[in-house]
Amino acid sequence: MEEAIRAGSYPKTTSVLIAKGGHLAYERYFDALGPSGLRNTRSATKTVAGILIGLAIDRGMIPGVEARVLPYLSDKQPIQNPDSRKESMSIEDLLAMSSILECDDSNRFSRGNEERMYLVEDWMKFALDLPVRGFPSWMAKPNDSPYGRSFSYCTAGVGLLAGVLVRATGFSVEAFAQQALFEPLRIRSVAWQFNPLGIAFTGGGLALSSPDLLKLGQLYLNHGVWNGQRVLSENWVLRSTQPHVRVDEETEYGYLWWLRRFAVGSQRLSSYLMQGNGGNKVAVFPELDSVVVVTAENYNSPGMHEATDRLLTDFIIPGIIT
Repeated sequence: MEEAIRAGSYPKTTSVLIAKGGHLAYERYFDALGPSGLRNTRSATKTVAGILIGLAIDRGMIPGVEARVLPYLSDKQPIQNPDSRKESMSIEDLLAMSSILECDDSNRFSRGNEERMYLVEDWMKFALDLPVRGFPSWMAKPNDSPYGRSFSYCTAGVGLLAGVLVRATGFSVEAFAQQALFEPLRIRSVAWQFNPLGIAFTGGGLALSSPDLLKLGQLYLNHGVWNGQRVLSENWVLRSTQPHVRVDEETEYGYLWWLRRFAVGSQRLSSYLMQGNGGNKVAVFPELDSVVVVTAENYNSPGMHEATDRLLTDFIIPGIIT
């Protein structure tokens, strides 16, 4: 595997870490940053945002995922393109990438494409002002789709969770994250990205070291327990890694976790993943009692995620199995 990475078969891979049975089994770095280097894993941040929502619910700061979004963002109203369905938009809609907002990062023509958001000052207002999503006859409506939802990958929507967290907890996003999540896991060094108004961006860009990324995956594999301490409720771990919307024939989506099966030989292994631009992945394999971190800087390149998937199926998963 190391020879193939250095030969460029898995472009710009910077680190690979594997934990098995709660113990670090493999750790290699393919750049100069090493274990203390902060890795910008882009949209893996979204999963951290989902964990923070779960922590706020655990503490009673948010009543549940059914809570409506707009009451937490009263300072961003009135909104453009008003529609009563926006008033019903829930936190769960944002966690499951299935809100009513016309927002699709995979479609450059989408009004809510994240690249349009980065051009304006108020990113939360940008999201709330989006028109309502339409479903022409050739597209399946949410009620006709598995789990009653229709998937649309929307970074702007996840960015709204920052406003929810600030209003619900009374802390900045980064302060709540440090107190509720990072400190219990002894994560000391982080670097958030901030929107133009100075609010930590829950949609992407949080930088963590590879060993600290591994801790997040291990926390979930341990059902919310770290070093014998309950950090996150088991209920939230289970609920957030259950399917809530179908992405495609091979992929489902939880609460900001990707849910996939990997085929290795005759086996099809279940996994849930944090995933970000560049080919970055934190993959949890419950059946193997294992967590894998792959960081990569193959940003915006066609096939970046497929390259990391091949690394998993060509080398890492077979290595764990044997």
